[in-house]
Amino acid sequence: MAATLSVIAEVVRRDWSRLLLWGLVFALLSQVVMLIGLIARFGALPNYVTFYDWIGNVAWIVESTPSWSDIPPIIADEWLIEVGYMNYDYGTGISEWSLNVLPSRLMVLFGLGALISLCLRLARHGGCSVNARRSATVATGAGTVLVAMTNATMSWVVCCATPTWVVGLSMMGLGVSTSLALERLGPIFAFVGFGLLIATTLFLAVRRRAPQSLNMETTHA
Repeated sequence: MAATLSVIAEVVRRDWSRLLLWGLVFALLSQVVMLIGLIARFGALPNYVTFYDWIGNVAWIVESTPSWSDIPPIIADEWLIEVGYMNYDYGTGISEWSLNVLPSRLMVLFGLGALISLCLRLARHGGCSVNARRSATVATGAGTVLVAMTNATMSWVVCCATPTWVVGLSMMGLGVSTSLALERLGPIFAFVGFGLLIATTLFLAVRRRAPQSLNMETTHA
């Protein structure tokens, strides 16, 4: 295990700037993709944007929350930006749908992007066979979908207007009641997704440190 971790550490030490860039780009692109999905689904451009005082709100939460154990989950649900479509047919307006940017979710998606980049760099090694790379690609893709899906922060008035990952399921046609019933499974899906990615990273690191001769037969199959 120590040798495997040293392989990973070597790649991180050499390509840390690219891993950070991948993480940043992935986190930002995921927000853009969600917004495009909302626009395409509802056929309307967003007509309002709200910027929240995230730092001030966090400071107020820390100051006013009596239990320290309650502070992290409350901060995790704090919004930074809200962009969406406001329907004014009912007077002062109601947010019909919106994309909510949460720093806590951005950090998760940043880590996901960096982990994907790490897997890709480990898989590029010449000693990794075609089959191994193919299996790693499938596992990386499955893990990425699970983590990214469960960290979507879209809201829809039909789904109680709360930002949650199951809004995406409802938008794709799954019944609202069924989607809301699946909401509590989000952390489990995310845990499985990260488990797949970490297992893939370790698998690729083991293959990378293995003697070239062990992979030659499969590579030329």
